[in-house]
Amino acid sequence: MNFKPVAVDDYQILKPFFAGHPYSLCVYSPASLIAWSFRSFKAYYRIEEGKLFIAGEMEEGDILLQGVPPNSTMPHRGGEGDTMRHHVPIRHLILPLAQERLFSPAELHRYAMRMGFERYWCVPDDYLETLDRSELEALFDLEEQKGYEDYIYLTEDLIQLKGNKYSKKRNLINQFTREYLRRGRVKVEEILTRDVTDCLQFLEIWCEQHDCDADPESDLACEKNAVITALENMERLEWKGLLIRVDGRVSAFGIGTRFNETTATFNFEKADSGIKGLYQFLDNECAKRLFHQFRHLNKESYMNLPNLAESKQSYNPVLRIKSYALTLR
Repeated sequence: MNFKPVAVDDYQILKPFFAGHPYSLCVYSPASLIAWSFRSFKAYYRIEEGKLFIAGEMEEGDILLQGVPPNSTMPHRGGEGDTMRHHVPIRHLILPLAQERLFSPAELHRYAMRMGFERYWCVPDDYLETLDRSELEALFDLEEQKGYEDYIYLTEDLIQLKGNKYSKKRNLINQFTREYLRRGRVKVEEILTRDVTDCLQFLEIWCEQHDCDADPESDLACEKNAVITALENMERLEWKGLLIRVDGRVSAFGIGTRFNETTATFNFEKADSGIKGLYQFLDNECAKRLFHQFRHLNKESYMNLPNLAESKQSYNPVLRIKSYALTLR
């Protein structure tokens, strides 16, 4: 249906549609969509009558095809009865964008039918609260996308770290400060073009430690590709970043972007976990230096990674925005 793959060159075309939009999930950001569009998740767009439609395609399921042996990775004509496990892409839309406008369930249903899609993903729960639920449920089946809710924080909380609930964070930062910062072993810098190569080298080290490439379709592998796209296109996609050098080497970096007038998104955060307190120091420095002008900070979802969920919860979010899928009845 004449959808075009999103690319870095499309950022300025897409950006105006995201200005002032009413959706809360971090996926409704042109920089994020472009960065995450890669091999296992591909994003496409179409502009029609002043509305932006974003489609996604994700390799999410397997079927057995006749004519090829199981688990084959080579072309094979095969004989009768042979089978092959084959990835089946799941296609979906996200909510359309058009100058701060909300769309009714009937409109969403009509757009999906006309364009040949069976479902919407990444539908924020606060958007659903604005709808007539009887109309919605007459047209769609509703299902929560667990593991993909966004964590929202007060930026001031992450800067000040006040109270008993942040005592562990402060203690870890103090330990890092004593061991590294006060001994002149640390430099905190904005990420500039000249720093990208050093950040990419550290990303490779981080990914080796966390087995990012063990499964090329895993969330960590997809995130690695997204980080590479972000680092290589910092200015073009309007990312802001901070890096930390310990003993002269990049040992941590954080990257984020403006989401709307009151909220920023902290998209990527990597640190050497062997340096005690570095993650907490990085998080605090980014809140102070990159996001201080925003009331809220969206630290995205935990991508179904339990350890990441625990870390995000430990910073005491003030809100969690759930994500839902709508499937046409």
